[in-house]
Amino acid sequence: MKQNNTNEHPSIGQGATPFAQTYFHGTKADLNVGDLIKVGFNSNYGQRKNAKYIFLSATLDAAIWGAELAVGEGRERIYLVEPTGEIEDDPDLTDKKFPGNPTKSYRSTEPFRVVGEVSVWKAHPPEQVKAMKDALEKLKQEGIDSLND
Repeated sequence: MKQNNTNEHPSIGQGATPFAQTYFHGTKADLNVGDLIKVGFNSNYGQRKNAKYIFLSATLDAAIWGAELAVGEGRERIYLVEPTGEIEDDPDLTDKKFPGNPTKSYRSTEPFRVVGEVSVWKAHPPEQVKAMKDALEKLKQEGIDSLND
């Protein structure tokens, strides 16, 4: 009977290793692993003001929307990020319309560290993206602004 040698299988005999919660961030910005996403730059959304918050989500679908709705000409990207500080529910997505934060969308004033990129994901159909952009433009015309601007 051959015994397992822990040098051959380094994971044998070790307990579970902890991982930090990883979130998604959708954008058109070209970032690298290790980069920090910070407040203080023009927002990708709304009135394009100097961003007070940065955003992440625990769902890939919300991050896909973030990438698809971001302004700019760059390629749509989804990054895996880890917050470096406290996060809170995004009030634009957790008010009376969406109690309980079903999109698992959050915001922070503290940076997020890019830890990877999702290279394969499925975009929403073009007509669905257009409908969302049209709905957001209608809200803008009605004077309904983001709580995050």
